[in-house]
Amino acid sequence: MHVRRMISRRRALVSGVAVAATAAMVGPAGSTATAADHTKAQSKAKPTIVLVHGGFADASGWNGVIERLQHDGYKTIAPANPLRGIPTDAAYIASVLESIEGPIVLVGHSYGGAVITNAAAGNPRSRHSFTSRRSRPTRASSSASCSTSTPAA
Repeated sequence: MHVRRMISRRRALVSGVAVAATAAMVGPAGSTATAADHTKAQSKAKPTIVLVHGGFADASGWNGVIERLQHDGYKTIAPANPLRGIPTDAAYIASVLESIEGPIVLVGHSYGGAVITNAAAGNPRSRHSFTSRRSRPTRASSSASCSTSTPAA
């Protein structure tokens, strides 16, 4: 039973990431061709998805998610979160984000959500963040209540 819940939670997370990634690809309606063709091309490119693990975990926890996202054509990165505190971890993840070209969708699990929120601050290519907020869904919870998809600041 616990394995079924974990698989369902992972499917909900992958679905949410796919929705956020699709939203990141959609450009503003009615835009006209200008000298900003490069920017327009970037808005249509699939974003790079950055997966950040929480405490008491490592990046290998994302292996199944990475496999599914890469199968769907997304470039996916799961950097090791050093787990030294939010300021240090956010600075490290922000440095990883600086090395990525094009749009970025951030995904954080638990503590990783706080890290991505801080790491994305001021980065205009970070279009959306998706944070899993619960470690165990209850019977009454939906996938929407277990995670959120919000635009990054």
